[in-house]
Amino acid sequence: MNLSITLIIIIITVLVSLGGFNNYKVMNDLILYPPAVKEQKQWYRLLTSGFLHADYQHLFFNMFTLYFFGRSMEGLYANYLGKFGFLFFYLAAIVVSDIPSFIKHRNDSYYRSLGASGGVSAVVFAYILMAPWAWFTFPPVPAILYGILYLAYSVYMSKKGGDNINHDAHFWGAIFGIVFTIVMDPRILSFFLEQVTHPRGPGAL
Repeated sequence: MNLSITLIIIIITVLVSLGGFNNYKVMNDLILYPPAVKEQKQWYRLLTSGFLHADYQHLFFNMFTLYFFGRSMEGLYANYLGKFGFLFFYLAAIVVSDIPSFIKHRNDSYYRSLGASGGVSAVVFAYILMAPWAWFTFPPVPAILYGILYLAYSVYMSKKGGDNINHDAHFWGAIFGIVFTIVMDPRILSFFLEQVTHPRGPGAL
């Protein structure tokens, strides 16, 4: 059976997240804890925290989104970066989107965060560059609107706080996804502008 990179990422993320749900040591060792990164040089936390989730709802939301957007994006990065281009893009997005949180909270012993938000958000907004008006079957909205709602929810939850979910990573992941993809091929920007000014009707991903 030949699994897509997206499905492999989802399987690994689910397994690690379940491990974190059932084992405090797994959660504690892998979560983003900025003082540990700063003082003990545990840089791996910038990546491993992206495979942990706060609860089943958080896990489902991220993996559901990644499943629908990721499958459509694998080919693009494979064309430019090789077979594992999408994997590189996704993992880099997790790390890069965690860096602002690390800098902001590097001296905060009470701060911890987790979630695949940065990687997923990068995939979502890279997809929007390619097909802003492609529609979901559920929820029934175009990709560009889904992305806006996704960020609005993240801003709201970031201000609310209290759940250890790195909602700020949604924003930085979106920026990374857009910038990385345009740098990879600057023609994508003009393609996006052409697409966004010519809306089309409902369709499936």
